[in-house]
Amino acid sequence: MLDLFEALGGSRFNVNYHRVGGVAQDVPAGWLQRLEAFLSVFPSNLDEYDDLVTGNEIFLARTKNIGVITPEAALAYGVCGPCLRGSGIPHDVRSAYPYEVYSELGFVPQTDVGGDIFARFRVRTAELRESVRLIQVAMANLPAGPVRARVPHLIRPPKGEVYFATESSKGEWGVYLISDGSQYPYRVKIRRPSFVNLQILPELLKGHRMGDVIAILGSIDIVLGEVDS
Repeated sequence: MLDLFEALGGSRFNVNYHRVGGVAQDVPAGWLQRLEAFLSVFPSNLDEYDDLVTGNEIFLARTKNIGVITPEAALAYGVCGPCLRGSGIPHDVRSAYPYEVYSELGFVPQTDVGGDIFARFRVRTAELRESVRLIQVAMANLPAGPVRARVPHLIRPPKGEVYFATESSKGEWGVYLISDGSQYPYRVKIRRPSFVNLQILPELLKGHRMGDVIAILGSIDIVLGEVDS
């Protein structure tokens, strides 16, 4: 997977490929075939991971009924992403407010009703399988033509207030702008899902042992740069 990222954008982790109006360049020759080969193997790998982890009694003992986020608490804290869907709330920006081509892919939010570490784990594994399906549908319908639209070098935000969000792997990643229509907006606020989701951590730790802290924090799945920036 990382090799595919590197071939596409020149980096294995911070893939610099998206642009305003499209992408940096077309995919390299043979790249789609490499992706297809990866997707043909990856589901069987997921089955193997399921066999190794999901039914493991030690894993279950450390994840079931630990770090429970009730639906009410999830909404009260503004929890998003897999942490929210692991509490049984099927909210996903890709389906609630479709952008790009998600409305054409038949996207289905993945949920679980447990609200605990195990439920959040199950949501993320289900999302891996759903991602494989989405990529395969996108590949089958990939259009020919330009890979980037012609856009002005200077983009002015619209006058007034605007908020737009996308669904990242951690949850709702949004930008709120206040502008007078000039090239310099009056205010820019970025809604970072890791920062929002981390707020509920003190509540999740109550009544648990020190050994549970790592698992609970891991199940929230933060990116530290989103928290301290």
